[in-house]
Amino acid sequence: MEPLLRAVSLAGGQTALARRIGKTQSHVAQWLRRGRVGPTACIPIETALGGQVTRYELRPDVFGKPPPSSPPWPSEALR
Repeated sequence: MEPLLRAVSLAGGQTALARRIGKTQSHVAQWLRRGRVGPTACIPIETALGGQVTRYELRPDVFGKPPPSSPPWPSEALR
């Protein structure tokens, strides 16, 4: 659950995270209660947070390990 808590914190709270990914706060609260994010929400969370929390961290049981040569996020590519 630690990656989900980090995502909530980085987004500025449950409501803020929910708004960024087009869900309701109750969805986020439910994930926190269950201890995991629904697989379909992982990529939107990763995208909304600019890769600070990845799908691989949120659901390694679904997405496995990150590829060894993941491309940089656009903001990193511009540096």
